[in-house]
Amino acid sequence: MYAIIKKTSKAENRTMTLNQLKYVIALSEENSINEAAKKLFISQPALTAALKALEEEIGFDIFLRTKSGISLTVKGSEFLGYAKSVIEQYDMLDARFISGRNAKRSFHVSMQHYTFAVNAFVEVIKQYGMEEYEFEIHETKTHEVIENVKNQKSEIGVLYLNDFNRSVLTKIFSEAGLEFTPLFECGIYAYMSKSNPLSKRKSITMKDLDKYPCLVFAQGDYNSFYYAEEVMSTYDYKQVVRANDRATLLNLMVGINGYTLCSGIICEDLNGTDYCAVKLKTKETMTIGYISRKSAVLSELAEKYVAELAKYKENVLE
Repeated sequence: MYAIIKKTSKAENRTMTLNQLKYVIALSEENSINEAAKKLFISQPALTAALKALEEEIGFDIFLRTKSGISLTVKGSEFLGYAKSVIEQYDMLDARFISGRNAKRSFHVSMQHYTFAVNAFVEVIKQYGMEEYEFEIHETKTHEVIENVKNQKSEIGVLYLNDFNRSVLTKIFSEAGLEFTPLFECGIYAYMSKSNPLSKRKSITMKDLDKYPCLVFAQGDYNSFYYAEEVMSTYDYKQVVRANDRATLLNLMVGINGYTLCSGIICEDLNGTDYCAVKLKTKETMTIGYISRKSAVLSELAEKYVAELAKYKENVLE
């Protein structure tokens, strides 16, 4: 007589728990095992053991341990994004079907520095309100837009592609498990203060702009031409000033007659009426769109936000 021996796969032995995911989230917020244990009301040895068991199960370190504390590894950052998503979905299930408590649904967006993308976000908030929903917006560097969507910190990210950066960024999207959806194509404009001597022109050339400082958004450690938020990133500019936020750029447009290159879509409700867009004489164009996780089904709020963004196709200047 022969005994039947059933082989158990590694997948069948998985024991990952919701508590372990909550532990990872708490550790990422506190950057300290001691502080996270206090927050979770468990002992430090119990938290350390739970984390070690989880890391052994998934096959990589989520955190780096140093004398000064802990920090997420690259894979750990990606894991954290999925962990947050799972816990958020569980909380919604618990609120609706188990505990009966009211849990707010959330919608997070990351974007390059586009006023119209902020305006579209405002419209979604107005339509849905903040009693049942939580909203979070990140107007940030290109690399962070990609990382935020990759790690599920944001559901979608708004940015542009053109002939120069398309192949490189598309490869980066693919490796991150993301896909780009185009919304509309537009020409290139110089955005400047109405006090700039060039503001009265119907169109200008790059040579006309050489007299004035080009204002660009700093990209931090990822200051590659491919990550630039401004098209014509390889042009030999005579004067360049980098800034971290849109408000500073607007101030520099007035203070030093600077300009930046953009889509030409103006939102006076947010930026005021003291600025204008002048058509740049070039055949180059930019495609505005958004990135999302491959095969992901967009939430109701994300669908509405995309619809609001698409409306700006009507505002594209000729």
